[in-house]
Order: sequence, then C-alpha cells, then structure tokens
Amino acid sequence: MSERRFDGKVVVVTGGGSGIGAATVARFGREGATVVSVGRTAEKLKRAAAEAPAGSAVVPRVADVADESSITALIADVAEAYGRLDVLVNNAATAVPGTVEHLDAAAWRQVFATDIDGVFFASKAALPQLRRARGCIVNVGSVSGLGADWGLAAYNSAKGALVNLTNAMALDHGGEGVRVNAVHPSLTRTSVAEPIFQSEAVLDAFRQRIPMQRAAEPAEVADVIAFLASSDARFVNGAHIPVDGGLSASSGQPRMF
Repeated sequence: MSERRFDGKVVVVTGGGSGIGAATVARFGREGATVVSVGRTAEKLKRAAAEAPAGSAVVPRVADVADESSITALIADVAEAYGRLDVLVNNAATAVPGTVEHLDAAAWRQVFATDIDGVFFASKAALPQLRRARGCIVNVGSVSGLGADWGLAAYNSAKGALVNLTNAMALDHGGEGVRVNAVHPSLTRTSVAEPIFQSEAVLDAFRQRIPMQRAAEPAEVADVIAFLASSDARFVNGAHIPVDGGLSASSGQPRMF
C-alpha cells in the first residue's frame, strides 16, 4: 500500500498486544502514524510491535484501561511527548461466560470495568486532545452488542452499552469536530477465540450463520477501523459498521430454501 493517510498523526490503540488490536496497530503504522500500543502485558505489546511492518513507529506502553489513573496518565504522557493526539481506538475488552443466574458480581464487574469503564476513562482523558486535533474515536464493539448470545450475559450487556455510549459521544462531540464511530466484528480469528476453532462442530454452526461462511481475519477488522479514522470518513459520525460477513443481515431464522 503506497497511500499513507496518517503521516504525522498520533494514534492510541488499547488492547494492542494481540488480535484485532495488534492488526490495528500494524495498519496505522503502515500508513505512517506514530502508534501508541496500550495493554497490560509488556511482552505481548513488544511482540506485536516487532511484528508491525518495517519502518512503523510503534510505541508499546503498559496501562490498564480499567484503572482511571493509569489510562489518564498515559494519555497525558502521549500528549506531552508528541504534542497531539489524533485517533483513539478503544479496543481493549474481556469476556466471562455465564448467565445472570450463574455470574457472580466480581465477574460482572470485571467485564464492565474493561469493556465500558475503560472506554469511558480513555475517551474522557483523550477528548481535549482530540478536540484540538479535530480527531476521532473508533470503538470496537461486537455483534454481541447488537444482539445477544446464549451464556454471555455480561459481555452482551457491556457491548450493548458500548453501542449507545458511541451514539451519545457522537452527539455530544461531533459538533466539536470529534467524530465517534464503532465497528462490530463477529467471529474473528484471534487467540481469544481459539477454542472455537478447535471444535469443527461449533465452526460449522458459525459457517451456517455467516453468509461468507468463514471467520474474519483481524486485519479485515483493522481495515474498517482505519477507514473510519481517516479523512475518507470525514462526514461519518455515530455509525455502527458490522464487520461480520453478513451475519447481521439475517432475520435469525434458519435457511429454508
């Protein structure tokens, strides 16, 4: 790719050590951005940074988005070091399986602390810098926030909350020059989803539901994130883009003909 849409831009990607986050770091790095890759595990961040395209400016930084002081300090450090912040990608997330009956309060809070509190903390800290740069936020949601799954009550609830948080921020900050959008992947080939790929029966069930009959690759989600962050999407605000191979196009009924 010869186009470098993010030359001179500074991008923060949370959950940048693996999966969609690492692919997003690589995509912005390839297009000329200085990318601050944020996560809780230094080794994962360093490994992902080393795998970014040659010449990429990737800066691994350890911080926990669920800890307001941690992520606020990191955003302040980025602003001081580079004098600007153009894009925040809220990608960090976690999931704990269970129904409402079987989840305990600690598991519920664990999911919300990362998946919603983390987005709130990072966005709140970044907004003054994004306003000055007329930058943007891209939230990484999930098709599990657009509809529910069996046995994922906490994750479904958190990702559902992310949908309307995205809407609220788009309304509140779009007039200030800060666009806020979200992508919503379905099954994606990441280490977190690895148990699914070890079960041919489960994979076959996904193939029956996804019209393109396969999982997404992390880079395919990262491509859409980069689009939303670019000037190509300069009048896109409050959008929710499913990156799901057509899964959400279905009524949910089984194939009949």
